[in-house]
Amino acid sequence: MDILDIARQSGLTVTLEARIGTQEYNSVHGSVDALERFVELVATSLEHDPRRQD
Repeated sequence: MDILDIARQSGLTVTLEARIGTQEYNSVHGSVDALERFVELVATSLEHDPRRQD
């Protein structure tokens, strides 16, 4: 699951704040509506994850 891609799909803005060596530091900004869409997309992803154990 690419969490930053899901954030972008939700309408959140993902910005690269810094890169130190191979480590990247990002910030995510957006509205409460976008945050709610993000949660819905993550929940849907988890429901369809074949690695998920019930």
